[in-house]
Amino acid sequence: MITREECAALDAVDPLAAFRKEFALPEGVVYLDGNSLGALPVRTPERVRQVVEEEWGRELIRSWNDAGWFEQPYRLGRRIAPLIGAEPEEVVVCDTTSVNLFKVLVAALRLRPGRRTVLGDGEAFPTDLYIAEGATGLVEGARSVLIRPEELDRHLDGDVAAVVLSQVDYRTGELLDLPGITARVQAAGALMIWDVCHSVGALPVELGAAGVDFAIGCTYKYLNGGPGSPAFLYVAGRHLAAGPRQPLSGWFGHARPFAFEPGYDPKPGVGRFLTSSPSLLGQAALGASLDVWERADLAAVRTKSLALTDLFIGLVEGLDGIEVATPREHARRGSQVALRHADGYPVVQALIERGVIGDFRAPDLMRFGFTPLYLSYTEVWDAARQLAEVLTSGEWRAERFSRRGEVT
Repeated sequence: MITREECAALDAVDPLAAFRKEFALPEGVVYLDGNSLGALPVRTPERVRQVVEEEWGRELIRSWNDAGWFEQPYRLGRRIAPLIGAEPEEVVVCDTTSVNLFKVLVAALRLRPGRRTVLGDGEAFPTDLYIAEGATGLVEGARSVLIRPEELDRHLDGDVAAVVLSQVDYRTGELLDLPGITARVQAAGALMIWDVCHSVGALPVELGAAGVDFAIGCTYKYLNGGPGSPAFLYVAGRHLAAGPRQPLSGWFGHARPFAFEPGYDPKPGVGRFLTSSPSLLGQAALGASLDVWERADLAAVRTKSLALTDLFIGLVEGLDGIEVATPREHARRGSQVALRHADGYPVVQALIERGVIGDFRAPDLMRFGFTPLYLSYTEVWDAARQLAEVLTSGEWRAERFSRRGEVT
């Protein structure tokens, strides 16, 4: 069993350790929920203040031109592109993950006329399921069919227009074979849409190399954009050249938005997937976080992520009532560890009271996210020790830990 001193030695030679000072983390807290909401970058408050007080407060409406507000969705998209293995002109930052999935899913259906089935993972994050249900409900004859990824091949027939999957399972942290699945879907004549919310910023994502058709993702988890920060979408250049039509034809996606014409003429390129005015304060916060990410080595991030999750799994497996739900194999693991426990909710609440913040997903999953830019090996050791003490003492049985808030 590794000791805390050995973990401290690993911290001393950690090539990512210097990034810790880039984040505002409360003293005495081990934060293992960055897979749900990333920590605050220290430069974010000043950047948001600048937008509020200077660009908005002093320059007022002139900032649409002078401060580059109008071009911000493209500028941020170009900065995210390297994080997902895309070309700069294939990514735009806008709206939310749910809205962007609706847009790319309807566009995909329109690119595959005559095909009416959308396949999705029945255990995916629910917004993906709900959006697929809503989008197919608007297209005559279309249907959303829920499967498990391991069942994909026997469902890929000539009626499948698109497949929607998450690269990393939000519950268990299982990492899917993005290149292999994409190739199989496209060989069947369908389009592949990936949700990369739980992988962007956690590991290298290679959408372009895999020939992915569409992707959507959020920026408030591993990318630290802040609560409600804007999402992004990716459209392969070959599809942009074909002029795909998305359903939310708002004025920001018009080729000449300030011509105020009655008919809709979509922008060329990925700009046609814009809909409405951007959330500029959210985009300002995201830009401050990307200042950090542009200096991070994704290969080093992945190496440390696997080391941290290996360490945690090794320390907690065998604890009373604990079952590790996350795959042991590196090729099948994202950057979180999920533990099953029959009373997972009160156990997590007891840990939070001790300063170890994770979260819970029904019915029995305790989730712990590992964010290499600001998490240390000693903190992982401390978190595992705290979990062992909570389970051994039985303190989680206290009534207060079973009272549930609206957000778990």
